[in-house]
Amino acid sequence: MKTIFYKTIGTWVILLGLSLGGCKKFIDVLPTGNKIPTTFADYEAFMRNEYDNQTSNINQAVYLLNDRFETQANLNYDQLGGANYNWNESANRINLNNADETTYYSLYLTISNSNLLIENVNKTTEATVAQKSELIAQAKILRTIAYYTLSNFYADTYEESNAADKRAVPLILSANIDAPHKQVTIKEIYDFMLKDIEEAIPSLNVTSATVLHPNLGAAYALRARIYLTMGKYDLALTAANEALKHNDKLFDWRAFYDQNKNNIEQVNGSGAPVYALSTSPMGFDFVETYYFRHGVTRNAGREFAIRTDRATKFESGDAAFAARWRRRTVGTDTYYYSITTGYFNHAGLTTNEVYLIKAECQARLNNIPGALSSLDAVRVKRIFAAQYAPSSATGIVQAVKLIQRTKANCLIYGIVPFADMRRLNKDKDYATTLTKTEGVQSLSLSPNSHMWTMPFPMGAIKNPGNGIIQQNVDK
Repeated sequence: MKTIFYKTIGTWVILLGLSLGGCKKFIDVLPTGNKIPTTFADYEAFMRNEYDNQTSNINQAVYLLNDRFETQANLNYDQLGGANYNWNESANRINLNNADETTYYSLYLTISNSNLLIENVNKTTEATVAQKSELIAQAKILRTIAYYTLSNFYADTYEESNAADKRAVPLILSANIDAPHKQVTIKEIYDFMLKDIEEAIPSLNVTSATVLHPNLGAAYALRARIYLTMGKYDLALTAANEALKHNDKLFDWRAFYDQNKNNIEQVNGSGAPVYALSTSPMGFDFVETYYFRHGVTRNAGREFAIRTDRATKFESGDAAFAARWRRRTVGTDTYYYSITTGYFNHAGLTTNEVYLIKAECQARLNNIPGALSSLDAVRVKRIFAAQYAPSSATGIVQAVKLIQRTKANCLIYGIVPFADMRRLNKDKDYATTLTKTEGVQSLSLSPNSHMWTMPFPMGAIKNPGNGIIQQNVDK
């Protein structure tokens, strides 16, 4: 193993050999203020490094979905974001993607750190066999989360008929910078993810040291997500039920709104909204959490603003929407402004996702009453009592569409709405053409557009390390 060291002060970790080839040699002299990890605690610190190891930034997917409001000035500056936000199919996003490399490198940093743990934890001191096995298992879940996001960002969606023929992303199994890697097929990356979860489950516990350490419920929730993406509804349903055995709690957004109503509805002497802040309930102690992961909002702050046309996609009476965003006009721009601040579990694993995975699987397996019951378990905690009515559907398609409406809103800013839209676009019963108006221009994005697959960043293509990377999209 090449030299590895980490700083003893601060939260960031230095790994020699993190990227696919950005560093050409190792530093073999230990810098002052650093130490070579040898004990279990030394390596376990890598798991707690939330800013380098626990982040998934998928901002370009959020742009493409139009799940955020952005000013024209910012879009003029961020040309790749502008192309995705305005569905410019003629734009060469490969050429534009010469700076927006965060998604790629941050997730491969997670993978590199995970590989480091998997390769070395069994050699550490001051820990039991069970402790070591659990940490290795947690690293495998982390690695799988990263690969799922990468695959559903830079490669096409999973389809049984062609998954063995289409390229996915580089599969890297070592933290060693010299290790070879292969850009595997979509089938191979999904098989690998399921294998990692299968190997991890026996060593995971119901509870873990922190919410940054995936537990047993997280493993089953992730398995359910992957099987749903693959269209294996019976297996996804089994995994969802297993996850809910470990945590089935749902956050009560109606109660949260009532508790913060004075702040949320506050106005000044002229009757204008004050936009007073309440604290995000979706932080590290979020009752729905199996596993916490930072998303597009990493540091403590506000969520993105929401477009007015996107706001109409929330169900009438959605207390979570009312508690988190408020309509605002600045100059010529009108949008919904974030009124909560703190941390948000946008990229982790939560019970509301699992309930809605369960609901879709029940619907697909023609258990419509069961599907609507699972859906309404979520809705009854979100929709104000005065506007709540039990869900009703006459068939599978209608039920799935109701479930997807709630799911896209519950999981906004995460990879799941993007991954769901991609897979549903492959089915004529659910394929959706997105439309909007920008100024006087009518824009649309078809369900079969090439834009649903993001291009690898130029840095990865030009400097692929010990392997070859090919684009999965033409532009």
